[in-house]
Amino acid sequence: METLPVPISALVLCAAGAAFLYTAVRAHATGELPAGSKGFRAYRPRRDESPGAFYFFQLLYVTFGSWLAIHGVLVAIGRAAPLALR
Repeated sequence: METLPVPISALVLCAAGAAFLYTAVRAHATGELPAGSKGFRAYRPRRDESPGAFYFFQLLYVTFGSWLAIHGVLVAIGRAAPLALR
């Protein structure tokens, strides 16, 4: 199976993780978090209107962003396999 070169895999994973973490930090500052769609409208839970949904989605963003960034670092130091090409 072919894989992406290690530096590119690490960069892609770290960049994706940073994007998720940036979104979570920006949501903490603004009080609004993009969380998919509700029909044809964007669903953006607000901290003051629905705190349960806001904190749940913020936890998902932080968890997934941290996992991607850590996995990118592990790929960079050779402890995890690079991304596969299919």
